[in-house]
Amino acid sequence: MDAPLSHDAPLPHDAPAEARRARYAELRARVEALIDGEDDLVAALSTVVCELHHAFAAQSWTGFYRVVAPRTLAVGPYMGGHGCLRIDFARGVCGAAARSRQTQLVPDVNTFPDHIACSSTTQSELVVPLLDAQGGLIAVLDLDSDLPAAFDALDQAALEGLMAAVGARFTAPRFAEVDHA
Repeated sequence: MDAPLSHDAPLPHDAPAEARRARYAELRARVEALIDGEDDLVAALSTVVCELHHAFAAQSWTGFYRVVAPRTLAVGPYMGGHGCLRIDFARGVCGAAARSRQTQLVPDVNTFPDHIACSSTTQSELVVPLLDAQGGLIAVLDLDSDLPAAFDALDQAALEGLMAAVGARFTAPRFAEVDHA
């Protein structure tokens, strides 16, 4: 199903909560329409990244790290500068989200133990696990910002809802369940 692409300007970081909620609702409806019937994970994740990256001005990097081996994430798809190519579940904010299957909202990455600085300009980060309907880990959505405290509970809730909707359409790789602790 074809859905109209958003041509709205990215919403500024300091936009009112009502405007941000409305933008997330529009974004979710658009993503769901765009990936309706899509069975290719990379195609779906690419669409999510594109829509998210252009919807909000706060992020400098928007992307997924996919589970590609036991306890291993690999970059892609993404928009922004280069990302780290691989991340072990034991390292950084993305690893913490993968390991715990819990969203990581980090207002100041300099205070996060073992933060991996893929970009020296990143100040804050929001990482949301993408789980399938059975709770298997598919990937993590990673948003980085060059602004401190760029993300909050509103972003977290909206993105957790979006990831639940997307994740329900796909199945985690079998090896993702091997030693995820």
